[in-house]
Amino acid sequence: MKTPLHILLVDDDETFRERLALSLRRRNHKVTTASHVEEALSKILTQQPDAAVIDLKMPGDNGLVLLRKLKEIHSSMRVIILTGYGSIATAMDAVRLGADDYLTKPVDADQIEQALLGIKQVPEITTPSLDRVEWEHLQRVLNDCQNNISQAARILGIDRRSLQRKLAKYPPA
Repeated sequence: MKTPLHILLVDDDETFRERLALSLRRRNHKVTTASHVEEALSKILTQQPDAAVIDLKMPGDNGLVLLRKLKEIHSSMRVIILTGYGSIATAMDAVRLGADDYLTKPVDADQIEQALLGIKQVPEITTPSLDRVEWEHLQRVLNDCQNNISQAARILGIDRRSLQRKLAKYPPA
């Protein structure tokens, strides 16, 4: 029998946040929710959860900022980063800052619970498409340029508008 956890769930998408919270509560976990970084920080100080599930992209400060602050407050807390816009660059940043796992949406409560409990799933080995490799390379270069589109376009040798169009698309499968 697994031990129930007190989980802080931080996501700006109210529907997703509440559905996931309900799903985790049905698995006997105590779930505290927050919609942004400031709310999450106030709840972490008063409630001291065991683990956190944090969305990467939120209005204002992003999930990596919250991850850094959570690890300063409670270094042994398990933290899972969720994102709908996964890239190798942000995954590496998250792990470097102390995330225990990095999951891309769509994700279900079973996957999140396994990540929180430290149960490693055997990943399915797939070869990424050329579009996916290109998209990840663009994200890595943009990240290295501190999100300066013009500088990234110069480094990549493409027009700034072309780069913006490529980045506006959802990540290829």
